Amino acid sequence: MNTSPNEPSRRALLSLATTAGLTAALGTLPTFTASAAPVRPAEVPLPADASREGLWWRAPGDEGSLIEQGLPLGNGRIGALASNDPGRELLLITDATMWTGGLNDTLDQDGQFPYGRSDFGSFTLLARLTVDIPDHDLGAVSGYRRTLDLAQGLVTSSYVRSGVTYRREMYASHPDDVIVLRFTQSGGGRYTGSITLTGTHGEKPTAAESFGAALPNGLRYGAAVKARGSGGKVTVDGTRIDFSGCKDLTVVVSAGTDYTPDAEAGFRNPSLDPEGLARTKVRAAAAESADALRRTHVADYRALYGRLGLSLGTSTDAQRELDTWERLHARTRDPEPDPELEAAYLQYGRYLMITSSRDSLPMGLQGLWLDGNDPDWMGDYHTDINIQMNYWMADRTGLSPCFDAFTDYCLAQLSSWTDTTRRLFNDPRNRYRNSSGKNAGWAVAFSTNPYGGSGWWWHPAGNAWLCTTLWEHYEYTGSREYLKKIYALLKGACEFWEARLLTVTLPGTSKEVLVDDRDWSPEHGPQDAKGITYAQEVVWTLFGNYCTAAAELRRDTDYADTIAALRRKLYLPQVSPTTGWLEEWMSPDNLGETTHRHLSPLINLFPGDRIRPDGSTPAEIVAGATALLTARGMESFGWANAWRSLCWARLKNADNAYQLVVNNLRPSTDGSNGTAFNLFDIYEVERGRGIFQIDANFGTPAAMVEMLLYSRPGHVELLPALPDAWADSGHVRGVPARGGFEVDLRWRDGRPTEARIHSVGGRTTTVAYGDVSRTVTLRPGESVTLKDFAE
Repeated sequence: MNTSPNEPSRRALLSLATTAGLTAALGTLPTFTASAAPVRPAEVPLPADASREGLWWRAPGDEGSLIEQGLPLGNGRIGALASNDPGRELLLITDATMWTGGLNDTLDQDGQFPYGRSDFGSFTLLARLTVDIPDHDLGAVSGYRRTLDLAQGLVTSSYVRSGVTYRREMYASHPDDVIVLRFTQSGGGRYTGSITLTGTHGEKPTAAESFGAALPNGLRYGAAVKARGSGGKVTVDGTRIDFSGCKDLTVVVSAGTDYTPDAEAGFRNPSLDPEGLARTKVRAAAAESADALRRTHVADYRALYGRLGLSLGTSTDAQRELDTWERLHARTRDPEPDPELEAAYLQYGRYLMITSSRDSLPMGLQGLWLDGNDPDWMGDYHTDINIQMNYWMADRTGLSPCFDAFTDYCLAQLSSWTDTTRRLFNDPRNRYRNSSGKNAGWAVAFSTNPYGGSGWWWHPAGNAWLCTTLWEHYEYTGSREYLKKIYALLKGACEFWEARLLTVTLPGTSKEVLVDDRDWSPEHGPQDAKGITYAQEVVWTLFGNYCTAAAELRRDTDYADTIAALRRKLYLPQVSPTTGWLEEWMSPDNLGETTHRHLSPLINLFPGDRIRPDGSTPAEIVAGATALLTARGMESFGWANAWRSLCWARLKNADNAYQLVVNNLRPSTDGSNGTAFNLFDIYEVERGRGIFQIDANFGTPAAMVEMLLYSRPGHVELLPALPDAWADSGHVRGVPARGGFEVDLRWRDGRPTEARIHSVGGRTTTVAYGDVSRTVTLRPGESVTLKDFAE
């Protein structure tokens, strides 16, 4: 579709963004780039209970099932799945920016976006690394053990062969920007074998230590490997690195692309040579001692991981003797809780967050991890729950820096989203176009990619939900600089909705209200319904957040008044006299699937706060929301169970919230919904076929935290939904609370015994447990400890 004379061109929009002060924001997302040598720290001390913060298995991962059995590594930009097979180590390596596709701005005949691997694009693998040690076939070794050390961010495996204990350790270092594999032994053994680094897109290997190529869309990429051994020889033989008689071996890998978060540059950095940069990085890392590399990684990892400590109770010795896969089965089979396993699952979610969301693109449907080049739904960014759920856990578990990738992505895409919206949203073929004929601001589709592109159908309310997710991060951090960064996103979304809302008169009254135009409540029911609850609720929240932002930054007073007036006229949903549920559509009838996976009409129960069981919300609205949640059921996909659990926690129903966590911990068998061998969440797309989808790995831990602590600015509630399984005793340290606080909390026999409230910028908040409420006033940096919570 051609740009009309009255619509700004793409270049004009980019120029407009610059003059509006967005230049810095649009280019802040870090990329694969050269960097100074990191500081090499001394040994990093570990807490006494660090040994319990681990997962272990008795078997390696099968090469044909690495998405369910491979252990994940990552530094936030590059990732890998590792098999840990003694005789043939396999790593499937990714870079978050390794995407096919492009802007994808030619609509299909129905006014929606194409959604294929060649037009919209797909997340893909970058490389495969194999380390073959022929004499160490699995059948020739004993005592095999494989561990994911959550406390240090290390994957290890060990075994015995001919009386010698062999050990390998691997991790992806953020400071050195490389993957490191370290092979050691005790007892006089030696390593002999070969290393092969290959591409995954039909590249023809010409050298052993690196390769480079380009995708059809022009994205250039490269990878490199370097090996160093002691007591033996390491040589290059054609396209293979050989090692023989080595007492120990260190293998260093780096990979990346020339992607850059700059729409005006076409999201490419033409001056970057990915293969050359990868070679530089592995040479620099390989020149360091293995111990120095390890210490540097562990110190960096623990700076994030150590922000939150957790105990949900003590497991039995019998439970501890089981490996992780056996424990999952036992937890499903037996009624006895396994609190240390459940705490480890939460910490595993934090491990995944640290390893997949730093200094690059945000996490899509599969995070950083793939087992092929054809992930379901392209491994993309789904804007109607999935990318939002991926980031609910970050602030709640002390990992606010990991949220930055999401913010930077939205900022980098904004000019493209704005341009595409203004050119294409009101296309006459688009069934979701604005009936008013007006168009402004920005919108997205249900799927987005890293090139400013959208895929599948338009998703009008997606902009508001992205903005409310960005806003919640502000509620945790209170950063004015951050608020300045996201202000243009908030305002642009408001401009879109100012143009979109329709005025209607409620039947049987003279009252005029504003409602969403023709829309689809994700992902069921009519596709042309006006005033869907999901949109009404999330736009109500968006408008309120924007007005607060404008006041805080002292900007656009008149426009904020306009948005506040629109907010007062927004229709808010009612309870159906037919079903007793909060209406999902402006109809008393249920127009969709009763047990549908999405909880879109409950978006202001969670993640929003408009619907609260504290007396501030009309009782009939709370009852209607509860009835709708009940009707949705307790069995669904992992992410849907996590969302249900979060909603039940908000309603203070500990039994239901906890049961949904337990449901997600059920072992996945034959592709069923549940938890895989490696703890990835499995989504059953059809009978007998399950796929990895990472959102539940973050949504479930978020629900666990919400059961222990609820917060909104000015209010903190302790143990709102503590389940019996964790009630005997426990503690959590460093839980952030919205409004600028952190909480250390201890409990016994289901009641808090001590709560330390620390200000990280907040000044006043109430702290409540049951009917007991205290007002706490602190200056930034101060703390207070509360102990008497008798009701």
